[in-house]
Amino acid sequence: MAWQRFRLRLKAADIPAAEVLLKLAGAQALSLRDTAGAAVHEPASGETPLWPKVELSGLFSTDADLHVLAEMLRGVPISGAGIDIDRLEDEDWQHGARQHIEPRRFGELWLTSADEPDRSLGAHQLRLHMGLAFGTGRHPTTALCLQWLGEHPPRDRKILDYGCGSGVLALAALKLGAARCWAVDNEPLALTATADNARLNGVERELWVGPPDALPDIEVEIVAANILAAPLEGLAGRFADCLVPEGRVVLSGILAAQRERVEACYSPYFRDFSCVACGEWIRLVGTRRG
Repeated sequence: MAWQRFRLRLKAADIPAAEVLLKLAGAQALSLRDTAGAAVHEPASGETPLWPKVELSGLFSTDADLHVLAEMLRGVPISGAGIDIDRLEDEDWQHGARQHIEPRRFGELWLTSADEPDRSLGAHQLRLHMGLAFGTGRHPTTALCLQWLGEHPPRDRKILDYGCGSGVLALAALKLGAARCWAVDNEPLALTATADNARLNGVERELWVGPPDALPDIEVEIVAANILAAPLEGLAGRFADCLVPEGRVVLSGILAAQRERVEACYSPYFRDFSCVACGEWIRLVGTRRG
């Protein structure tokens, strides 16, 4: 199957807005890469590993009119230095999208690449390939969520991973002892990547994978959502409905400047918010009101 690739070179600070625009235009998958070849490592406290300039690529069907999208983006500040459109076959996109993951530790969890040689890294080891979706643990928003799960192992808990990408949060929870997880995303390629990673780790029986409108009525102890501030604001009520009293909501994909706005949307349903920052990104954790 053939695809169209829309490549947008921009400053790292403009990524959230650009991601929203590409998704609204119908992007089936997104990926990021550094335009200068700089490596990314797990950040130290207070640092951000985001490259100063990046290339954001969106995968679109062949019938999408990307020239209209390009004209629209040239008229807004995030258009950056340049836009390119080309055509890819499935195997070309998959080869370019896969990333190697250096072994990293998050509390009790070790995250390693699918092609990493077998080694003993502890009982809770998650093997992962990126496939066609975000979620290698490199980005600070993902790292913040993995850090929370590693420090609060969800043994025997039920968890909803909303906006699952590669499935990294749901799979990490299962590796840390969760009883059951639901992984939700509106991008079909993200659901494919999540299912593939579940099979790779032998946890497919404990995992439900599907789009938001197919999610059954569930009751969980934890909701984890690493998406963007704008969609998070509209999901407060839905997340509250899924959670048991005293359940926890773990939110990321939020810039520090957006904290008050997001917290205000969740305050009617949640209390006792805690916030951890990594550079300009934050993680919010709240407790479901009884």
